[in-house]
Amino acid sequence: ANKPTLKGNKKPLSPPSSPSSHKLEDKKIVNATPLPPNHWLHDQSINPDPTASFVEYLRWMRPYSDDSYREGTKLQIMQQAVDNANYSDRLKLLSDRTKLMAGEGNYFQVKSTWRIRVGGHRGPESILIPAFDALGMPYIPSATLRGIARNQAIIEMTKTKKLSWSAAEKAIAPYFGSLETDNKADQGGKVVFLDAYPLPSKNGGLALDMANNIWQWDGNQVKYSPNPNTFYSLQETTFIVGIRLVSTCKDDQILKQVKQWLVTGLRDGIGAQVNSGYGQLITAGNNQQTTPIIKLEFDIEGQLIHGYQKFERWHWNDRINNYQVRATPQAEVRTTAFKSMLRYWFRVISLGVLTPSKVKEWEATLFGAIEPQSYGWVKFNLIDGKVVNQEPGKQGGKVGKQSGTLLLDYNKSSPESQHQAIAKLFKNLTWLMLNLGGVGQGARRPCYSRNNRPYHRGCTIFIDTEEDFWFLAETAKSTAALYKKRFQDFYSSLQQLMGETCDGQNRKTLNTPTQDTWSEVIDSHCRIILCEGNSSNHKPFALSVLHDNELKRNGDYDGFLCGTVRGGQVKPSPIWIVDGDDYQIVTIFGATVDPRKRYLQKLQEQSQNIYIIM
Repeated sequence: ANKPTLKGNKKPLSPPSSPSSHKLEDKKIVNATPLPPNHWLHDQSINPDPTASFVEYLRWMRPYSDDSYREGTKLQIMQQAVDNANYSDRLKLLSDRTKLMAGEGNYFQVKSTWRIRVGGHRGPESILIPAFDALGMPYIPSATLRGIARNQAIIEMTKTKKLSWSAAEKAIAPYFGSLETDNKADQGGKVVFLDAYPLPSKNGGLALDMANNIWQWDGNQVKYSPNPNTFYSLQETTFIVGIRLVSTCKDDQILKQVKQWLVTGLRDGIGAQVNSGYGQLITAGNNQQTTPIIKLEFDIEGQLIHGYQKFERWHWNDRINNYQVRATPQAEVRTTAFKSMLRYWFRVISLGVLTPSKVKEWEATLFGAIEPQSYGWVKFNLIDGKVVNQEPGKQGGKVGKQSGTLLLDYNKSSPESQHQAIAKLFKNLTWLMLNLGGVGQGARRPCYSRNNRPYHRGCTIFIDTEEDFWFLAETAKSTAALYKKRFQDFYSSLQQLMGETCDGQNRKTLNTPTQDTWSEVIDSHCRIILCEGNSSNHKPFALSVLHDNELKRNGDYDGFLCGTVRGGQVKPSPIWIVDGDDYQIVTIFGATVDPRKRYLQKLQEQSQNIYIIM
């Protein structure tokens, strides 16, 4: 009775040869619009029961060989599965079962601080999905919980008792069991771990998510290549975790100790992308336990940080004679946005003084990497993230706002001997990231208003802190000097970590720029300036100069100044602008070649004051 099912006409029909065959059969109607692409396996109307899990959806999903429909179809069916789900009854049964099996006092709740994706696999059409049980309910497998507790126990043994990893494994045998021990009583574990299910809710926290590796290494070059990939994770989900002693063990202290290891391990994070804010599970009153490297409250105004695109409908485009997906970007305060931006500026700054191979090596060491696999020395997280206001449009006139608290902390793998250098590097890197650009959509421009959609463009970040380190200087000249100091401190901390010279005064030339090519690197061809001037058209001075008619090409913005997405060519702007009210900080990549050189000259000609930072 509890098995999810699909309701509807299941009469097997031969699928059409291609999506374009969804036209009225045997009728030739001039200018008739074909039906939208069908996402079900057979050409029929399927009405999934609300209890049907996503596993059931996958069985009926049409695999598309036509790439023009592939991503839209994935998005449509994933959105439908989330919106239509109703797992409350099943999850209540599973939660009650956990409580009964664990026994009174042996179960507890943990809540995800943001998102979590445990286990799972790659499904049809390369859809990444989290772990589902036999009936398709999202959960944390008991084996995962045991592994978390056991791993935490070993780590604590290596630190508190100064044991080797193998010796620590033997030391915890009385708790978890081990076939390697000579004591037969310790060969079997003393604690039973139960599968952890979400508390009863409509969809168990199942939510669409998105990964987008915008900047990728291509050999020794950093390539701009947005590649959004929609997948599933669980969002702000509360789980029931149950553990109990085996029937032959009566030692409550063993259960107490294992629970402590488990709670600590869950708090540190489980599953995928732990260093990017995923997977942190906390019990009531057991939040941040350590003093982080950085803890910063922030507000964002402008185009905001966005996650996945929410499917709305298929739209027929007469120009291309095909259907296109219409989807709405969902504003979300995402840890990955801050981590990606910090990673970007680490590359941009470091490639001016190091070889690409060294930058790749240390990027993987500090931030983590898939190939070669590295967990990274630093963990990134956000708490209290919320969307304060999504821009409602011209009538409301309000700017989009987000807020939250950014946390950077040491990972377990980071050597304590390097903690001071790591902290110095990331404090300076974070300061530079916040004061050279924004985060999320429109990061390269300060927030400014417009008369048509979008009514606000760009991004401005505000920091709320009492720590003097994060403050800017009182005058423009002193602020320019502060920027220089932050760059120099970043280079010196990088040098301290690596043990080799990182001379910011003698930056390398990565590649010689041309009119239409440049490297996003603070090298010998890059210029960073602080300028003061008069604003116009509701735009800060540096931005108004960039948009001046004299710098336009054929009456439109020059793609080699402002970026372009036309004609299949995607190029981000080589210019970053940050507004300090009375002055702007401008970063110009490839500034020694027109049209960037001409823009720099115009800034110099029209500025009231200008200070060279780099």
